Amino acid sequence: MCGKWDEVREFDTVLVANRGEIAVRVIGTLRRLGLRTVAVFSEADRDARHAAEADVAVHLGSGRAAENYLHPGRLLDAAQRTGAQAIHPGYGFLSENAEFAAACADAGVVFIGPPPAAIEAMGDKIRAKRAVREAGVPVVPGRSDPGMTDEDLAASAAEIGFPVLLKPSAGGGGKGMRTVRGPAELPEAVAAARREAGAAFGDDTLFVERFVDRPRHIEVQVLADAHGGVVHLGERECSLQRRHQKIVEEAPSPLLDESTRQRIGQAAVDTARAVDYRGAGTVEFIVSADRPDEFFFMEMNTRLQVEHPVTEEVTAVSGRRGIDLVAEQVRIAEGKPLPFEQHRLGMAGHAVEARVYAEDPARDFLPTGGEVLGLHEPSGPDVRVDSGLAPGTRIGSDYDPMLSKVIAWAPERAAALRRLDSALADVAVLGVRTNVGFLRNLLAHPDVRSGRLDTGLVERDLAGLVADSAGIPEQVPVAAAMAGLLAAEPAGPIVDRWAVPDGWRLGEPAWSTWRFSTGGDDVQVRVRGRAHAAEAAVGGEVHPASARLDGDLLTVTWGGCTERYRFVRSDGVDWLGSGGRCWALTEQRLLTDPAGSGGRSDGVVASPMPGTVLVADVEAGQRVSSGQRLFVVEAMKMEHTVTAPDDGVVAEVHARAGQPVGLDEPLAVLTAGQEDRHG
Repeated sequence: MCGKWDEVREFDTVLVANRGEIAVRVIGTLRRLGLRTVAVFSEADRDARHAAEADVAVHLGSGRAAENYLHPGRLLDAAQRTGAQAIHPGYGFLSENAEFAAACADAGVVFIGPPPAAIEAMGDKIRAKRAVREAGVPVVPGRSDPGMTDEDLAASAAEIGFPVLLKPSAGGGGKGMRTVRGPAELPEAVAAARREAGAAFGDDTLFVERFVDRPRHIEVQVLADAHGGVVHLGERECSLQRRHQKIVEEAPSPLLDESTRQRIGQAAVDTARAVDYRGAGTVEFIVSADRPDEFFFMEMNTRLQVEHPVTEEVTAVSGRRGIDLVAEQVRIAEGKPLPFEQHRLGMAGHAVEARVYAEDPARDFLPTGGEVLGLHEPSGPDVRVDSGLAPGTRIGSDYDPMLSKVIAWAPERAAALRRLDSALADVAVLGVRTNVGFLRNLLAHPDVRSGRLDTGLVERDLAGLVADSAGIPEQVPVAAAMAGLLAAEPAGPIVDRWAVPDGWRLGEPAWSTWRFSTGGDDVQVRVRGRAHAAEAAVGGEVHPASARLDGDLLTVTWGGCTERYRFVRSDGVDWLGSGGRCWALTEQRLLTDPAGSGGRSDGVVASPMPGTVLVADVEAGQRVSSGQRLFVVEAMKMEHTVTAPDDGVVAEVHARAGQPVGLDEPLAVLTAGQEDRHG
């Protein structure tokens, strides 16, 4: 809380300085507490769900996040104009910005988060390690001197011994982190880590530490008030990651025994006390899968975490399951003491969370986008969805690609995993490709089922996780669904058979040929029949199918299997969605270059995603080799390297550093000829 940290100060209006699913989630709790809510939005979020659900919404302006969500002056002005006495920062953006917390105090506004000094102490990972080491908390061996040069990093890496991990001092979330397995990799890794850290946090300072073999990422939720009360709410397992970005989280960890659970919880409490912490925070530890009783402090996130719902679902207070961490944040910010002591807290059952992203696993997880044409999110007992989505929402490249989180609870871990998988199967975001199919494959992985996790699992088995889990071409069930739609009785909810000049006639059904786009490929399908007895021909094979359309839910039976799809029509295009995948019945090719290299058969090197060109390492007349880096494109806080698809000569360059580009926009053109002698 800004101002006097031991002062009780209640408020009635709170501004939520964030967007998307976290803003919707925070607004929900604030309204349940009877507080008036203020949302803020950029031009890109004018029709966003969080802006619609608040009592008041303030437009912060257009442009990139630095000009709106990351602009302290505009946020404080919005608070003053709407009468907000407090600001909840959510996570990301300014949630861990000590200068913003201090600016709130100067303006007389309550910052629902820790004091600036605690943010500064833990925001600088080098200072943080020094503070917790002095408090007796174990840390990973490494070197974290302030302002380490490239030469310092190289010398320290050699001293520690490879492999090592480069980490940014100023922030987390996987941005700017690089694993380096040998000296030859170090220079390029340092350059890339500095560039990414500088872009993400405005500070490219790095430090280096030992890379723990088969590491598991385990974090502990803490709450601390202004009266000396500090408690932990158990641990979360966050080892399922890709590129240091968490994918699936669960509580409690299947690794820890009760003794280790108590020790790691106490270490988290000691960490919070070491910096006079206030509010909700997360202390992150690294644990070797081979030595589960040994843990090391990694960092402390001085904010609410994306994965906080799994803790809320399993925390039991005096035997009653469930806690609202946002409500506890508000209580602490008002200067009130925690309503419970450590001995009253326990864990009940098991909860698992999966993050739904606007990304395409088949294209190396490149961010996707588009308009949410139709939406169906799961519900039911012990299933929770934190979402910022609504029909009509436009998903662009300006912000993080996370769309929602699906959480499931059950008395036992195996049941929680099954319940989460069933909930994900009921997700349909029509018009936007998501990672839900990948998430379901991950949940079905035998090591995930058994709890044999580590942070390298996803990368090791990525090819299998991205592949179709059913082991059949995806166009077969989708073709069956299309057949059911096109043959629906009596005249069809989508196609009036009398009005289409495709050879349809009375008597024996005639075949009609359709083309639809799926995952970047155009597939031709021949269909005939009616809903109760349709046929779909794909690749020379005929598959019988039946379909039932109930509102926007299409249930298709084919080959002994039953699939559920969500359906919507938009701008003359019919969309189907199932388990996070979506397909369009269209006459236009939607995507090119499914491999994601950026190359096409006509020599055009295209952007694999909408974003901004960070690096352009190419000039007209330059000879390039297959696989050589040509451009680096950034979108949604993610960098993608565009390489040359073949050996050749650069004939044309269409993009420069700093230039915004669209999906499949030409960046350069390559030819197979000789280089220009005058270039």
